Amino acid sequence: MQRQRLTILLIVFLLSGALTALSVLPVPLGLDLRGGAQLTLQVQTTEEVQEISPQQLNDVRRVIENRVNGLGVSEPVVQTVGGDRISVQLPGVSDPAQAERVLGGTARLEFRPQREGTQQQLQAALSQRNQLEDQLEQLREEPEQNEQAIQETLEELEQLNNQIEEFFGPTEIKGKQLEDAYHSSVTGSNNWQVNIRFNQQGANEFAELTKKLAGTGRGLGIFLDGELISAPTVNAEFADTGITGGNAQITGNFSIQEAQNLAIQLRGGALPLPVEIVENRTVGATLGEESVRRSIYAAVSGLVLVLVFMGLYYRLPGLIADLALGIYAILTFAGYVLVGVTLTLPGIAGFILSIGMAVDANVLIFERTREELRGGQTLYRSVSTGFKRAFSSILDSNVTTLIACAALFWLGSGLVKGFAVTLAIGVSISLFTALTCTRTFLLFAVLGFPNLRQQPELFCPNLVTARK
Repeated sequence: MQRQRLTILLIVFLLSGALTALSVLPVPLGLDLRGGAQLTLQVQTTEEVQEISPQQLNDVRRVIENRVNGLGVSEPVVQTVGGDRISVQLPGVSDPAQAERVLGGTARLEFRPQREGTQQQLQAALSQRNQLEDQLEQLREEPEQNEQAIQETLEELEQLNNQIEEFFGPTEIKGKQLEDAYHSSVTGSNNWQVNIRFNQQGANEFAELTKKLAGTGRGLGIFLDGELISAPTVNAEFADTGITGGNAQITGNFSIQEAQNLAIQLRGGALPLPVEIVENRTVGATLGEESVRRSIYAAVSGLVLVLVFMGLYYRLPGLIADLALGIYAILTFAGYVLVGVTLTLPGIAGFILSIGMAVDANVLIFERTREELRGGQTLYRSVSTGFKRAFSSILDSNVTTLIACAALFWLGSGLVKGFAVTLAIGVSISLFTALTCTRTFLLFAVLGFPNLRQQPELFCPNLVTARK
């Protein structure tokens, strides 16, 4: 009895902790339940790459995944589709346009020295570009009426950017040498900038490049995807050493959103191949709410039917199993919260399936107990022996299920992984509740209430030969 009391205290402690976790921490919902954005990206070939290999596709996926992580999205799903597409699911994203801007750009960052004698030409070209950009912004206020003018302005801007690019020498530092990038406000203004930090090799090259440009009046061209975004000059004071430390700032009259997007792109790295967003759709939350509601109805209905069946067929042990199943449900949801599982429809299916596994363990135990009672054993001996003899079968079935979960998680992706995780958590907790909670409650009832020993029919109806 002392051992059973201590075990019950442990169960109460775990139950209290689980209820506390559920009251404080929410269960994150996946795209199919919460809504959000779903993008499909088509990887493009280039003159150098005529056919996309699986390794190149995976490299693109890895960069996209890094950028998605920078967006701060909870439990995103990034996976390859076919031989040249990548699917991106962003639960809870309310601005798919921002996601498109961050994910769609190649983010090829280059540092190039300005050529000698081009200072005046560059200033004139930049002034003309600013005028064209202002003109384009005005035209886009009425896009349908100014469609042709917008196209002509875009072509003129492209030609001008190509001309500006010729004012700079070849690339001397690339973005792959960056170690970090983050946005911050520019002191004394409403503009934002992007702060970058190079690795050791990049820091050395940056110092040499700035040393070469210091005091010459030539700018350090910072290009993103072939377009000049900033061309600061280096003061003469750095003529001897260059700018050391490997830190720099990219300014360009950025808004906070533009600076944040650029920092995310630079941290994620440049895409090895260009991509085109061929689909950007919003998954409404209404579908998610309906799915959640129906799933809850299915789970509750199934659970109630199981509870009723167990109580009617197995009598007192069935009622005790019902109590253990209630504890199982609370502990399982708490496990989802603590592990950080994102709940999806397949995840709910995994939870419902694990309920069946939990009931299966109790059925094996109770049937073994009945066999012992029919064989003439005492009630206490029957309960104890029933658990021991059912243990191997329960362990085998649960271990094989966990192996299947491991295979699904390792080989699967996206929603399949969610199903595997929720099922694995449910199966593990069901093993604990069946072999600990049910066993403890049954032995406590038999040892703590002597009258029950005189009523073995509560454990096995129509019992004739059992010893009381």
